[in-house]
Amino acid sequence: MASSEVDQKFLGRLARKVEQDNPLLSSILFKILGLSINLSEHLVKARKQRKKEPNKTHESLDLHFHILWLGREGLVMLEQYVIPMVGNYNELKVLAYKLRASFYHIFVLFHNNPPVTSQFMSTPSRIDKGKGVARDDGFGSPTLPGIHGRPPYQGGPVAPPPGFGPEPPGAFLLPAVDYLSQTHRYFEDASRLADEHLWGSHTLRLSIKTEYSAFLYECVHDEDASRKLARQTINEVYEATEGIDNEMFGDACQLVAVLGKMMKRGQLSSGKASSAGTIGTQHNTPPRTHSEDVAQQPPPATVAQPGFI
Repeated sequence: MASSEVDQKFLGRLARKVEQDNPLLSSILFKILGLSINLSEHLVKARKQRKKEPNKTHESLDLHFHILWLGREGLVMLEQYVIPMVGNYNELKVLAYKLRASFYHIFVLFHNNPPVTSQFMSTPSRIDKGKGVARDDGFGSPTLPGIHGRPPYQGGPVAPPPGFGPEPPGAFLLPAVDYLSQTHRYFEDASRLADEHLWGSHTLRLSIKTEYSAFLYECVHDEDASRKLARQTINEVYEATEGIDNEMFGDACQLVAVLGKMMKRGQLSSGKASSAGTIGTQHNTPPRTHSEDVAQQPPPATVAQPGFI
């Protein structure tokens, strides 16, 4: 999905660009754009619900089902109609591979088996309710001298036979499997394509790296790799020599600010650390220049920050 405003800009722009050459591809891209905007609103609502009510309610389950359904439909359109037809369009090919990784990122967050985080696990009922090991009331009692003092059986909940257990709530929409390794591979593919076809400060490339860094931190739980990717991406932005227009410069500043925050996630805050999103306070990083200070301006509070699904 087009999870950030940058992705949505490129999706709409590229859909208009290929309209004359490939009307079918253009129409599918516009459909994915509309679906992504709708899906983004549902994801924001789901995140707010998790903060207010950590346990899944009927309303939150309906919202999760809607998110999974939109993600599934978007992925079908992308894999059947877009990816096979983007071989001659470099930017569009990079975007298509990024969209595929983003759809799978949603599946990992909301439907992975096993769950990658406790925030997305439904609260189970008592595990011993109706499933405890039956014990004879007279077993081990003092009235039976032959077995007096023998410890009772130690047992836990009885699991159902393989293949007969209860299915996860969203199994009717998507198979309840482990999507983690496949999603990781898709992010690697999108990142590799971005490195091949886009320059260091290209905002589509920054969008891929930003969400990839968030995925490594929140789903793979590899904090070091997440911070390393964010730091490397920021360094590549400052090393880029290609010119960009004002709109892309503003988007790049916003994404670099988010990457700066990701570079510090999971680390203990120090008294000398500057505000979140600035560069130069980490170990082994060069001092900031004036251009870096400009690039590190945090985005307005009203703008949704990319990289966090």
